[in-house]
Amino acid sequence: MAIEIVDVIGLAHERKRRKMIMDTRKMHAWMHTYPNPGDHDDMHCHPGDQTFLLLEGECTMHFPDGDASVLKPGMVALIEGGSFYKLENTGTGPMVLMATRTGPHKDNKHIDYETRKDMRGARPLRSEGS
Repeated sequence: MAIEIVDVIGLAHERKRRKMIMDTRKMHAWMHTYPNPGDHDDMHCHPGDQTFLLLEGECTMHFPDGDASVLKPGMVALIEGGSFYKLENTGTGPMVLMATRTGPHKDNKHIDYETRKDMRGARPLRSEGS
């Protein structure tokens, strides 16, 4: 189909942590939900450029040099391919993001900061204290 419409907020409220919503040969898009304050992922990067649009909650993006940026609803971040970052839910409720990345999902890599290896399939959501 040449045009597709998706209710990202509706998907988020179904409590799916990560849901692919669009996937073409040139780009893919997904919805991220970090349900609990303190939930975060690991420090990592991807080869493709990507955007994150915060729809609900608060997201802190951490960087390897110790810097961080806080996203509030309606704010968008552009991350150039190869740039390392970590996402954390620093709000008081669920954090909902919509993200896009260049290239099809099948060509994506999830490069761990420590090992510099592709960790696809081995990246659990972590809760505060883990």
